[in-house]
Amino acid sequence: MIKRDDHGGIAVLTLSNPPVNALGAELRARLDAALAEVLVDESVRAVVLAAEGKLFVGGADISEFGKPPQSPILPDILARLDAAPKPVVAAINGAALGGGLELALACHARLAAPGAKLGLPEIKLGLIPGAGGTQRLPRLIGPVPAFVMMLTGEPVSAGRAAELGFVDKVELGDLVEAARVHARELADASRLPRARDRDEPLTESAREAFEAKASEALKRDPNATNVAALVRAVRGAFEKPFDAAVAAEREEFRALVDDPRSKALRHAFFAEREAAKVPGLPKDTPRREIARAAVIGAGTMGGGIAMCFANAGIPVTVIETEQGALGQGLDRVRGLYAGSAKRGSITETERDARINRITGAVGLAHAAEADIVIEAAFEEMGVKRTIFTELDRIAKPGAILATNTSYLDVNAIAAVTSRPQDVLGMHFFSPANVMRLVEVVRAEKTAPDALATALDLGRRLNKLPVAVGVCFGFVGNRILEKRSKAGERLLLEGALPHEIDAAVTEFGFRMGPYAMSDLAGLDIGWRSRKDFGGRAPVADSLAEMGRYGQKTGRGFYLYPEGARTGTRDPEVETLIERVSAEHGITRRRFTTDEIIARLMYPMVNEGARILDEGIAARPGDIDTIWINGYNWPAWRGGPMHWADGVGLDRIAADLSRFADESGDDSLEPAPLLKRLAAEGGRFADWKAHA
Repeated sequence: MIKRDDHGGIAVLTLSNPPVNALGAELRARLDAALAEVLVDESVRAVVLAAEGKLFVGGADISEFGKPPQSPILPDILARLDAAPKPVVAAINGAALGGGLELALACHARLAAPGAKLGLPEIKLGLIPGAGGTQRLPRLIGPVPAFVMMLTGEPVSAGRAAELGFVDKVELGDLVEAARVHARELADASRLPRARDRDEPLTESAREAFEAKASEALKRDPNATNVAALVRAVRGAFEKPFDAAVAAEREEFRALVDDPRSKALRHAFFAEREAAKVPGLPKDTPRREIARAAVIGAGTMGGGIAMCFANAGIPVTVIETEQGALGQGLDRVRGLYAGSAKRGSITETERDARINRITGAVGLAHAAEADIVIEAAFEEMGVKRTIFTELDRIAKPGAILATNTSYLDVNAIAAVTSRPQDVLGMHFFSPANVMRLVEVVRAEKTAPDALATALDLGRRLNKLPVAVGVCFGFVGNRILEKRSKAGERLLLEGALPHEIDAAVTEFGFRMGPYAMSDLAGLDIGWRSRKDFGGRAPVADSLAEMGRYGQKTGRGFYLYPEGARTGTRDPEVETLIERVSAEHGITRRRFTTDEIIARLMYPMVNEGARILDEGIAARPGDIDTIWINGYNWPAWRGGPMHWADGVGLDRIAADLSRFADESGDDSLEPAPLLKRLAAEGGRFADWKAHA
């Protein structure tokens, strides 16, 4: 795990713990022993820390979080570096994240390769740096830029790190050799450089600027325990000696490890990575080449999907049935790119390059040369079957034929072709050029290499692909439908739209379901229910009145003079009361907790059915879909993780009561939920076919 190479009085210690050189217990022990050895070796004048592979150190081994600490812990190793009597130089060949950057910060100097990324992303896991990062980085680059880096958790490039002042040089040539030379120069100069003495207090003017930034952060997310802890830890750099501040930081870190929010965020982190592993799909499954794409439909969704390809450097043809619709769609895309360039998120050169990768055409014949064709046409089975019948005739052999359907049966779409092995679903979320999630729908006859290629393509498009099976609505929309029905039931039984929205936003969603419905348009759900069957008495009544939401100025709420935030409408509340009476329902008041239970428990129940049916491979896949596609608050870990915290026995008992009260048998606990509840089990412990 640690390789030593001495030359000319310089010892190079190379970390080798593939794939990311995570600082697990064994690597820490070996690194500590190697440092202890070289720092007392009289033949060694200076030390270089390097790493094998594409990364320097990807961070701590977070699988150890919550377990008894194993000595040496990382702060012990960094304390050894603090006391080093000879120069230690970090040669940062790739990503230095979390504990990896803290290790580099404890060295006397840092050289980085041009492609290196450096950051402290702990905030995204509900944590803060726990090995001196909140103390060393502010002393190197100033408390405000250091606080901003830690608050966002976003890494910076090697060049930006050099500008900020925590990388001494970006080395274009042989990084390790350059680090050797730099270490020798430091040894020759007989000095151990620090940007600031560890115990030198930061200035009051710097504190004033920091406190202003801290106040903004706390106001923006007052319930985020890790943000508050980060503020306290950085504040310690002004108020405490270095060692005392590091000890206080460590205590904050340890407390956060046991914090429910942190546990939920760590669950989300692991679940997202697990989603890349598809049962029954070997890692060495061959992939098909994707060099050119075609998208059927130039609407909002089709244009957004085309932008994903263009952004990834893949030429794409957008196909429509007539020139007018095509022109409107391409104009919309050009407008979006122009807006991005105006905001500075891309350069004008990048804007032009991306626009030039998108070609418009009329007629399906223009899909003939594409390696993948994604259909994003109207959500109607007849339309899709007609398109795929034609694509079967037109597309070249081996091309992947994907449908962007949100609900429809991908097996039925594949059945109209002579190549069902090439057909699958790629359900992008709107706006497709922004949202990360893609549900990759594995149909009954989808070939393994087609599935593997689609999943890889999703990642290439900078998306988060999750494999799901075929059913109405797949995973995300199937669960959403249960929440929508539960919301209608609540409206009829006594809750009002603003009360439900307030409960949901207090739970952590950015928008409540009725504000969201008004934003999307009530006509969309209304038409979908007419196509697929079913009725939502309140929502459909509003749609039938022409109340489509923000676009008409009236929906569940009023939007006077183009307002973006709705206000209560007595007419809607009167209508709700009338519909309740027509259904013979006696209305009552609901507490916030009751609203959440009645909305969320049916979602969990449907998730249990989805697992039982094999539509999703893991509870974490459901959580990943809902966090990334439906804005479930990540700090609650997704619906299945949240359910474990509530208690499955409680959820099952309440669902049985809801079913009895409403007469709706669909609310009865699913078999899997009932079994886990009876056993005192959790979704976290569930395994497929267990």
